Amino acid sequence: MSSPILFVIVGKNEPLFEAEIDTHTGTTGGNDLSTRQNYFVLHSALDLVEKSAWTTNSMYLRVVDKVNHQQVSTFLTAGNIKFMLLHGGKGEEVVRSFFNEVYGYYVKLSMNPFYKYDTPITSLAFENRVRAAARAYLC
Repeated sequence: MSSPILFVIVGKNEPLFEAEIDTHTGTTGGNDLSTRQNYFVLHSALDLVEKSAWTTNSMYLRVVDKVNHQQVSTFLTAGNIKFMLLHGGKGEEVVRSFFNEVYGYYVKLSMNPFYKYDTPITSLAFENRVRAAARAYLC
């Protein structure tokens, strides 16, 4: 049984978007304990993301942390918004392609005059597109 994939967009002070995708069905899944543990792993990796951001000019920071056969990959936007993905060891090019596609969706969302920068993302269309990209690249 593979662990679910957790994707979180983190703003300056709070999470802006969260999606947990079950790799078998492509839907939301997981029990409460594993979900809490996954969020804890991502939260604990935030300091490593800040540290890694100063060591490279690339937006894609690769794997910044490994915990219990899971890896945390991160993509950092120019506005210091962090895309964090907790996964079970997907290929680097697959993860990079997923981040690039979601970044395109995020840029389109941020150009919307009705979206205020660094606020939680409530768009159902954005969520559906992120989940479709996760199914295409990560499942």
